[in-house]
Amino acid sequence: MLKKILINFNKKKLKDKNFEFLFDESPKNEYVCLDCETSGLNPKKDEILSIGAVHIKDNKILMSKTFNIFLKPSKNIDSESIKIHHIRPIDLENGIEAQKAIFQLLEFIGSRTIVGYYIEFDIAIISRYTQEFIGIKLPNKTIEVSSMYYKTRRKSSYYGLVDLKFNTILKNLNIPNFGKHDALNDAIMTSIIFLKLISINP
Repeated sequence: MLKKILINFNKKKLKDKNFEFLFDESPKNEYVCLDCETSGLNPKKDEILSIGAVHIKDNKILMSKTFNIFLKPSKNIDSESIKIHHIRPIDLENGIEAQKAIFQLLEFIGSRTIVGYYIEFDIAIISRYTQEFIGIKLPNKTIEVSSMYYKTRRKSSYYGLVDLKFNTILKNLNIPNFGKHDALNDAIMTSIIFLKLISINP
């Protein structure tokens, strides 16, 4: 009952009724894995520079259903942040406006559950944009792969301490590293982690 009340409340806050599909039931056995590269680590003030995402359906990564986009920043990128995300100003010259990018992302996600690595940060920063453009935070359910991984390792770990670094998870699950700090590559690698963990703990 509370869930239904919350959904109806958020629907009323929608500035654009074309996005009511976000509140539909999530398609069975379908997910979207996404990753954002940002200008910093503060979701309240930093900007999204690129978004990568891929559909997962029936335990398969649909490489024909990928999303990879660069956004035009509102200000110059800090040189120190470039060392982290490796996105140069030249990479963003043909970036698209934030509103158009977010609308395209919402169409790609639909009502699917969103999978990610430290997905709380991505959802927080995307929600800042969606709140501005359509009046609500991103309402989709989420799945955190680092939490899934922790559950598979905690019993065998010393005092319950588990290394949750992305590279460590890849290595321990025998997943190849495609190279980090590329949003789409990160989303694909995270998708593989997700499916591997599902196979370990169905």
